[in-house]
Amino acid sequence: MVSSEYERRIAARFATFDQDGNGWIDREDFIAASKAVLNEFGTPARSDKGQSLYGGAEAFWQGMAGIADRDGDQRITRDEFVNGAVKRLRDNPERFAEIARPFLHAALAVADADGDGSATVDETARILKALGVPEHIATATAASLDTNADGKVDEVEVVTAFARYFTVPE
Repeated sequence: MVSSEYERRIAARFATFDQDGNGWIDREDFIAASKAVLNEFGTPARSDKGQSLYGGAEAFWQGMAGIADRDGDQRITRDEFVNGAVKRLRDNPERFAEIARPFLHAALAVADADGDGSATVDETARILKALGVPEHIATATAASLDTNADGKVDEVEVVTAFARYFTVPE
C-alpha cells in the first residue's frame, strides 16, 4: 500500500508534468513545456535549439509513455504515474535520468546565453519558472542545483537532481 505522505509527494510531481491541469500527462504537456521555455528565452521554435528542445520533449514523452501508459491510450493518469512509473523509475533512477536527459540537455542549451554548455543559476531559475514552478521555489531550487558553487548548472547536476526528485522513496 502506498503511504499518504508518499502519495502527496508523488501527486506534486505529477502536477509538474500535467502542464494544462487536465488530470493526465500527454504529449501536449511536453509540447506546452517546450513552448514555455522557448518563449521565456525568445528562442524561435524553428531554430536548431528550438527543434532540439521539441525533439527532447518527444523523446521524454515516448520514454514516459513506454513506462507508464499501461492501457495504451496515449495518456498517463495520476494512478498510472503513482502506481506505475514512479515505482519502476524509483527502482532504476538512472533509467529515468536517461529518459529525461535529451529534454534537460536541450532546455539548458536554450538558456545557455554564452554557449559554454551550462546555464547560470539565474537562467536555470527562469527555466523552472517557465515550467510553472513558483518564483521563490525556482530561485532556491536553481541555487541548490549548482552543487560545485561555480554559478552554473550543467547537465550532470540537473539530470542527477531531476532523477532524485522524481524517484522519491516510499
